[in-house]
Amino acid sequence: MDEAKIYNVCLQRVKFQITNAKRRLDGFIPPGEKLVLESYNTGDIDEIIDILEIYDLDSHDRSGLEEKLEDLAYTVSVLVKETVGYDYDEKGNLGLYLILKNPAAEEYAEADAELAATVR
Repeated sequence: MDEAKIYNVCLQRVKFQITNAKRRLDGFIPPGEKLVLESYNTGDIDEIIDILEIYDLDSHDRSGLEEKLEDLAYTVSVLVKETVGYDYDEKGNLGLYLILKNPAAEEYAEADAELAATVR
């Protein structure tokens, strides 16, 4: 983790947004199991690169940006101890999302894994 880069993502702000989002949701899991924490109000690759200060992309195209955003989301998730990810909204704007887990779905997944293990 010594080489982790978080670019222009403020961890304190993200933690605050997560805390407020969870308080507002009060256990409710929205459709899609994700909640926008912040939106950058653009889908333009160059604007996103400037906003997040991600200048060390392997390639300055959609694929290169998505690869870097995936790495960044993983790093931020580890540091804030919550799962976050980047995605585009219905208008094409990039946002940082809190990925919520449905406890009932997790229980079913665990039960399915236990059942599969007993069948073998």
